Amino acid sequence: MGDPAGIGPEITLKTLMKAEVFEWCYPVVIGDVSSLEQAKRHLGLDVVINPITTVSEGVYQLGTIDVIDMGLVDIDVLEVGQDSAMGGRAAFAYVKKAIELAMAGVIDATVTNPISKGAINMAGHHYAGHTEIYADLTGTPKYTMMLAHHDFRVVHVSTHVSLREACDRVKKDRVLEVIKIAHKACLDLGIKQPRIGVAGLNPHCGEGGLFGYEEIEEIIPAIALARGEGMNVEGPVPADTIFSKAKGGWYDIVVAMYHDQGHIPLKLIGFVYDREAGVWDAIEGVNVTLGLPIIRTSVDHGTAYDQVGTNQASEMSLDNAVEYAVCLAYQRIESN
Repeated sequence: MGDPAGIGPEITLKTLMKAEVFEWCYPVVIGDVSSLEQAKRHLGLDVVINPITTVSEGVYQLGTIDVIDMGLVDIDVLEVGQDSAMGGRAAFAYVKKAIELAMAGVIDATVTNPISKGAINMAGHHYAGHTEIYADLTGTPKYTMMLAHHDFRVVHVSTHVSLREACDRVKKDRVLEVIKIAHKACLDLGIKQPRIGVAGLNPHCGEGGLFGYEEIEEIIPAIALARGEGMNVEGPVPADTIFSKAKGGWYDIVVAMYHDQGHIPLKLIGFVYDREAGVWDAIEGVNVTLGLPIIRTSVDHGTAYDQVGTNQASEMSLDNAVEYAVCLAYQRIESN
């Protein structure tokens, strides 16, 4: 459900009011019934919220939303639209429960709504975000974040660290590791011969050492090793051109060196604002954690505290995340 003080409850309800979701899968929400009931009132929706304790108790019918009720939110005390230890504690518990159910094989995939990094840290859970929580609780040492908008895909060498630290993390072994994870992800998606583009870190890929040596010392050796293992890898390609090439179909996936290098181009494509109408035409993009033993997709935006209770929050990104999770789950089932 995401942070109970954010838009997670609202967009959850909006998505689960759609018939196609129930044609794809049996959706179950992990969260608090009290938060969802409050969101239901704000949105004026006609839907039954059904508290359950186990997945087997779900009705899984359009018009009813089955919720494993964690009972962690005092709705009379919680202040929506802002960070709190209560919200962070609840949001973390929802994620932990989802991971436990997936690891036990009770559910086939997990989809996460936005959490507040500030709130979960206020609650004593010192993680940089969902990705790190999933990696820790599943015991996954090698992982990365992939953002996807249709066939435009980006993976990251580093994500939630300072830009200064991100530069320090561009090391041959890590770059090679992410290239390998990206290659496997494409194979899992049914791409038989993945084409991988690797971005440079520095302007003009360092211009032969004039603007930095990371390309020469770390990125190019990693690409050479990947090619030696039979992977189709191009690069390093300057970051100011690689994403235009990816959009044009040159690559199946791009390896970005740090968070914003990969996030900005994807959100520029996926987030479309109509300035004249003053509304978002599209908020699309899926966040997938690669390398995990379980499936995890997510919306590609934050808690949007300023939109809570206004009925302005768009569920488009959540729709995409659910559909992507379903596709990955079916592919995993078929491959087994």
